[in-house]
Amino acid sequence: MSADWTGFAYLVAAVCFIMALRGLSSPTSARQGNVMGIIGMIIAVTTTLLDPEVISYEIIFAGILVGGTIGTLVAFRINMTALPQLVAAFHSLVGMAAVLVAVAAFYHPEAYGIGTFGNIGTASLIEMSIGAAVGAITFSGSVVAFAKLQGLVSGNPVVFPLQHPLNAVIGIAIVALTVALVFGQDPTSFWAIVILSFLIGFLIIIPIGGADMPVVVSMLNSYSGWAACGIGFTLTNTALIITGALVGSAGAILSYIMCKGMNRSIFNVLLGGFGGETVAAAQQAAGSRSVKQGSADDAAFIMSNANQVIVVPGYGMAVAQAQHALREMADLLKEKGVDVKYAIHPVAGRMPGHMNVLLAEASVPYDEVFELEEINHEFSTADVAFVIGANDVTNPLAKTDPSSPIYGMPILDVEKAGTTLFLKRSLGSGYAGVDNELFFRDKTMMLFGDAKKMAEEIVQALN
Repeated sequence: MSADWTGFAYLVAAVCFIMALRGLSSPTSARQGNVMGIIGMIIAVTTTLLDPEVISYEIIFAGILVGGTIGTLVAFRINMTALPQLVAAFHSLVGMAAVLVAVAAFYHPEAYGIGTFGNIGTASLIEMSIGAAVGAITFSGSVVAFAKLQGLVSGNPVVFPLQHPLNAVIGIAIVALTVALVFGQDPTSFWAIVILSFLIGFLIIIPIGGADMPVVVSMLNSYSGWAACGIGFTLTNTALIITGALVGSAGAILSYIMCKGMNRSIFNVLLGGFGGETVAAAQQAAGSRSVKQGSADDAAFIMSNANQVIVVPGYGMAVAQAQHALREMADLLKEKGVDVKYAIHPVAGRMPGHMNVLLAEASVPYDEVFELEEINHEFSTADVAFVIGANDVTNPLAKTDPSSPIYGMPILDVEKAGTTLFLKRSLGSGYAGVDNELFFRDKTMMLFGDAKKMAEEIVQALN
C-alpha cells in the first residue's frame, strides 16, 4: 500500500474514532458509537498489516490468536460487577506495551529508523523516555487499582509521612534522568527512568481510597491513551498517535467531569486521594442508634400507593445483579399508574457510567434515567425514593459535616422525598468509611437483605 493510501486510510480510521467518542457520549447512541469504533479499528489494523515493512505475519497472527482467545474467554466469563477491574487490567497491558516498545527501540533503533544504538536522535530519545515513563506509571498504577477493586488489598488509602515530597523527588529524578539519557544515551539512565516510573505509579495510586475509584479508572484510561500515543511516535504510526491522543484527552476530560461531580480538586484526588479515612467526628456506632425496619410487603404497599417513585441505584445493586428484578418492579408500578424515574449519581459504582450500563442491560428505557443535575429538584415532590445499594452518594453528611471525608460532594437529595426506602444488606458504611445519617431519619425505612432477593420479593408482593 502506498504512503498516500496509508495516510488516507489512517485519516478515515481517525474520523471513525472521533465519531465513536461522539456516539459514546449518550446511551441512546452508544451502540452506534461502538460500531464506528470497531470499523475504525478494523481499518487501522488492516492498513498496518498491509505496510510493506511488515516482515513476519506469522508472529503477528500468533499474537492475535493468543490475545484474541484470552480476550474472548475473559469477555464471556466476566461479571458486569467486575468490569471496572477488567478495565484497569487492560490499562496495565497498554502501559506495559509502551514500556516494551521503548525498550526495543532503545536497543534496536535501526529497526525503527531512529538511528543506531548509542547514536539515537534527541527527539526520539525524548519521545522514548516519555512513552516509557507514562507506560510504566500506567502499568503499576493500574495493577494497584485492579488489586483494590478486586478486593485483593484494602480499598482504604495508604499514607505515610513525607509521601508527597517523596513523589516530587522521584518526579524530578525522572526528568533529570531523561536529560542525562539524551546527552549520554547510557542504558543505566534508561532503566532508572523505567524503574522509578514503576515506583511512582505505585505510590500515586495507593493513597487513593475506594470513594475515588471512578476517577482513578478514568484517569488511568487517560494515561493509557498517552502511553499509546508515545508508542505511535516511536513507531511513526499516525493512527496510533491520533488514537492515543483521543483516548488520553477524553480520559482527562472525563476525570475532570468526575471530580467536578464530587466537588473535588483533581489534583487533590491524584496527589493524595480522599475516602476511606476514619473520621471519628463523622461516625457513630450503628448499634447505638435505632432504625425503622420494613419488609418487602411494606415497600410494595407504600410504592403502589405513591404517585411518583424515584429509584436510586448503587453498587450494591451491581453486586447482587438486581437490575432485572428492579426493572420488573418498576414495570409493575407503572402498570398501577405510578410515575417511575431513575436518578444516577455521576460517581455511583466503581467506574463512570456503571449504573447506566447496568440499567441498559436490563432494558430500562433511556428516557426514564436522569443525571443528578436533572432530577435532584424532583425529590422534594416525590412520594418515595427507593435506594437500592447506594450509600455515600445519598449521605446528608456531605452537606452538613465539615469533618466528613465526603463533605462538599454533591449528593442525591433522597432525604427530601416523602418516604425513603433504603435497600441494603446492613448498616455498614460505603467506600468513604462513613455511616450514612439517612439510615436513622424518621422518614427512612430500611429493607435489609440481598438486593436481588428483596426486589424479587417486592415484585411478588406487587403481583
